Amino acid sequence: MDIVYIRDLRLDAVIGIYDWERRIQQQINVNIEMGWDNRNAAQSDDIKDTLNYKEAAKLVKDLVDKSEFQLVEALAEHIAELLLDKMNIPWIKVSLGKPMAVTDSAEVGVIIERTRTTG
Repeated sequence: MDIVYIRDLRLDAVIGIYDWERRIQQQINVNIEMGWDNRNAAQSDDIKDTLNYKEAAKLVKDLVDKSEFQLVEALAEHIAELLLDKMNIPWIKVSLGKPMAVTDSAEVGVIIERTRTTG
């Protein structure tokens, strides 16, 4: 399985458990790895055969713009579910971090891996 990735997508989000966090936007950093077979795209050299990472980034940005989750865990899960469904990918890894959320740390967050379930 090949991987198509988006690294260091910086977005502003309403996220957090404290009252003051519910009134502001904070930067979050999103990294995404998506399983994809790149052989067709490599052979055809045609965008229609690729996993369109620009479209994936836009889907994530639109979700984050509309969301107001309390936990990074919840937002990461929704990002994974959205991309698994809309991009029709078999596997995803989402890393979501909040810079400076903990004193003396650069960033805290979660990393999740999910696979698409067939129903």
